[in-house]
Amino acid sequence: MTGQAEDPLLRVEQVHKRFGHLPVLNGVDLHVRAGEVAVVIGPSGSGKSTLLRCINHLEKIDAGRIWVAGELIGYRQRGDRLHELREREVAAQRRAIGMVFQQFNLFPHMTVLENVMEAPVRLRQAGRAGIRERAQALLERVGLADKVTVYPARLSGGQQQRVAIARALAMQPKLMLFDEPTSALDPELVGEVLDVIRDLAVEGMTMVVVTHEMGFAREVGDSMIFMDAGSVVEAGAPREMLANPRHERTRAFLAKVR
Repeated sequence: MTGQAEDPLLRVEQVHKRFGHLPVLNGVDLHVRAGEVAVVIGPSGSGKSTLLRCINHLEKIDAGRIWVAGELIGYRQRGDRLHELREREVAAQRRAIGMVFQQFNLFPHMTVLENVMEAPVRLRQAGRAGIRERAQALLERVGLADKVTVYPARLSGGQQQRVAIARALAMQPKLMLFDEPTSALDPELVGEVLDVIRDLAVEGMTMVVVTHEMGFAREVGDSMIFMDAGSVVEAGAPREMLANPRHERTRAFLAKVR
């Protein structure tokens, strides 16, 4: 299925992943339509981060299928068989998928502006002047227009994470993945990062956000899944799930994180 208006922008269907003998994902399904925000919650070790890494093929899946904007990620299907794409082809697919990690992973020897420009320049997306102008606009968008010449070591954790978001947006992705983007931050810095993600949601960016910030999930999420032991235990609207979880495991988890 490709390109039809009613299709989800992201389709994760019956995805399985193992690390050696350890099952990490057990038949996970997730559908996210264009412009929607899907929130993923669950205890540590439940497979949330692995799910995100499989979506952009940083981890290879063992079974199932993942599509982004109608394109099968990581593989080419011929008949009933899947053939893994070359790394160059996978890298081209990843341009449509921005990812923001728990750690900021900025290049310490580059300024804020150079960090945001680096990937588009390497991929020769446009002339350097055009890339610089877009990078400056993105830094203004995340509230860091006055930090373009600063190096990451001189920034707070919240500022570094906002640079990481701008860097991911520089590739003009169709889908953004956030892997607990506030977990490495001091509590007083969490809000500035969540505000940027809220703004992206208002602007219609399609996102999957792994988070423990339940108030944020309730406010911004269009859909939610609760994962445990590599499986989706419960799925639904965030407000309904948080107020009236149906599954006992969901209730036990929410009782500890609220």
